[in-house]
Amino acid sequence: MDERQLRILRELGELGSVTAVAEALLVTPSAISQQLRLLQRTIPVPLTERQGRRLALTDAGQALAGAAADVETALARARHSVEDFLGRPDGEVSVAAFHSAATAFFPLLLRGLAGQGGPVPKLVDEDVPQEDFPRLTREYDLVLAHRLDHAPPWPDTVTATTLLREPLDVAMPVDHPLAAKRRVTPRDVADEPWITVHEGFPVLATIEAIAAAAGRHLQLAHRINEFAVVAEVVAAGGGLALMPRWTMRPHPALVLRPLSGVQARRHIDVIHRPERTARKAVRTVLTELHNAASTIRA
Repeated sequence: MDERQLRILRELGELGSVTAVAEALLVTPSAISQQLRLLQRTIPVPLTERQGRRLALTDAGQALAGAAADVETALARARHSVEDFLGRPDGEVSVAAFHSAATAFFPLLLRGLAGQGGPVPKLVDEDVPQEDFPRLTREYDLVLAHRLDHAPPWPDTVTATTLLREPLDVAMPVDHPLAAKRRVTPRDVADEPWITVHEGFPVLATIEAIAAAAGRHLQLAHRINEFAVVAEVVAAGGGLALMPRWTMRPHPALVLRPLSGVQARRHIDVIHRPERTARKAVRTVLTELHNAASTIRA
């Protein structure tokens, strides 16, 4: 038994023939007859009877048709409630981001959404390997995720939009001998100790590309994921590191130098389940994330 079958039964009680119901619902008479047969199979007593040329409802059919009106009313209320929910400009919108993206985007997002009547952002930091970002879309409306240029695309289960294509530069102390160069090459940096991320995080693939371009293994001295901590370790002489050009705050003791000969760039994408953007509030937050990306890039 479903909503369509109940509506057909209700219309039959009012119109008295399969042909009239078919015309009213803009379908064929055979389709109406089929749905009535399917409905009858679920009910142990007859729902219709012939009265001359008219197909009338039995007492059981009339009882069920009366209940059908209540069902339609309840479903209409439910649809209106959902439409109201989807169209509301306010309400909570959850946004998860990995650490460096959160540092850059969250303050701009809060300022852009400040004011009465708009979405209420619920911000969460989630720093996970690239392959784990899609699962976060089950918990959050919008997820800021990272991947490298050559990395596999996100799965079809999520919708993805690129906010930034951010260069990764080599960070070094301001007094490092390589700081005098405008750009550095893999051979320039191959003999230096390196601070890099843990296995499974995309920056590590660029470190491996540097080693391949230089033709030798790099010395991986420290494993640190959080770029703010990496910056302090680089400043203290702990080694070189790849750092994002735009989303990290400048550090007074460091300089960033572009890397030649290796594609060193990451995508910052916003991913979400397609149904999330049915809500106006989520679409508003998504627009503000794009505005924040323009500000960061500038």
